Amino acid sequence: MAIDVTLPQLGESVFEGTITKILVKVGDVVKKDQALLEVATDKADSELPSPVAGRVLEILAQVDQVLPVNTVLVRMEAGDFPATAAAPVAAPAAAAAAPLATPSARQAAREHDVNLAAVSGSGDHGRIGQDDVLRAASTPAPAPVAAPAPVAAPAIPQARAEQLAATINTGGGFPVPGVGYGAFKVPAYREQPGDKVVPFTRRRRITADHMTYSKFTSPHVVTVAEVDLHKVSKVREANKDRYKKEGLSLTMLAFVVQASARALRENPTMNARVLDDAYVEFKDINIGVAVDSPDGLVVPVVRRADELGIRGIVRGIDDVAKRAKTGKITIDDLSGATFSVTNPGLKGNLFGGAVISQPNVGILRMGEIQKRVVVVEGPDGEDQMAIHPVMYLALSYDHRIVDGVAANSFLWRVTEILEKADFEV
Repeated sequence: MAIDVTLPQLGESVFEGTITKILVKVGDVVKKDQALLEVATDKADSELPSPVAGRVLEILAQVDQVLPVNTVLVRMEAGDFPATAAAPVAAPAAAAAAPLATPSARQAAREHDVNLAAVSGSGDHGRIGQDDVLRAASTPAPAPVAAPAPVAAPAIPQARAEQLAATINTGGGFPVPGVGYGAFKVPAYREQPGDKVVPFTRRRRITADHMTYSKFTSPHVVTVAEVDLHKVSKVREANKDRYKKEGLSLTMLAFVVQASARALRENPTMNARVLDDAYVEFKDINIGVAVDSPDGLVVPVVRRADELGIRGIVRGIDDVAKRAKTGKITIDDLSGATFSVTNPGLKGNLFGGAVISQPNVGILRMGEIQKRVVVVEGPDGEDQMAIHPVMYLALSYDHRIVDGVAANSFLWRVTEILEKADFEV
């Protein structure tokens, strides 16, 4: 019986994927769940497993093709067949390198003609990431002998180029990246000795486009609150060793995520997305938490965060963070966030306005925790000075649907929950 293997919808906001590697050939006999292809999306890189045991009849996809979901990629014949001859054994170094490389790293190695066996991995257990491959591919450029010519802009069809030129020269229209707007023209780049041109990785290009789209689409407004963490820090100190014995890390991030989830339940306009002529307030509160990975920053999702206690949130964050750092994050882990929290880490700064992760309407950025002098009420009711840990929280919100009153109410409530240390640990 012939079976079509199609590109699934790898996450609710994913509608296409790029074929990065074909792992089988026509006539191969495969087991159920054996990987057939590698697919990259704007969320993550994944392997597409065979839904049945059988034989490969036809491969309809090609490497580097960008295909919509539900496209037929491979046609299989289900059944038990004699196993095909084993592939030639790879050289020991190459064989050792290939399991250690992420799908995006293998794609980069093909694009830049890099031997993975010669690449040193910077990830856990020597895992090779895309950045490792790009570092291996880059070599110092020779010093220019003559004055270098300006780097040419990407080719644009003649009619389109004339239209853009006319629009810009008349001072109207819209800004064109790399070209200019109105009377302003972007100067051409001239390479100088010692300059290092770093090509955009696929993920960096997607991130850049996402951030540009977000700033263009959403009128960003930033509001900041100062939070006294004296009480919640005591709660954390009293319980962190107990959590550590269970292999869990009780961080301030977990408290901020739970406070945000509770405040979102009370202020649903912040837990929404904008449609064409309306907006939807989500029932579920799914908070995206930015974490680092071998291929760059990713934002896995803690689902129904308002239904979880501190322990549940800690487990959720620990789980996705560990899998992100080992390259085992899945597309479903990265899909469906309705709000985001970002933490710059120990080497942070006072505060900063983060760019909203679309299609959310808000993102909360944690600042660095520092001890400062604050005014508190003493036992006799008189004001007195004390040294407490303090943090700034900066909320970026989409002013298309979120007014200042709603944003300030949300941030005030997050602050209140944290300052009262109203948590069950």
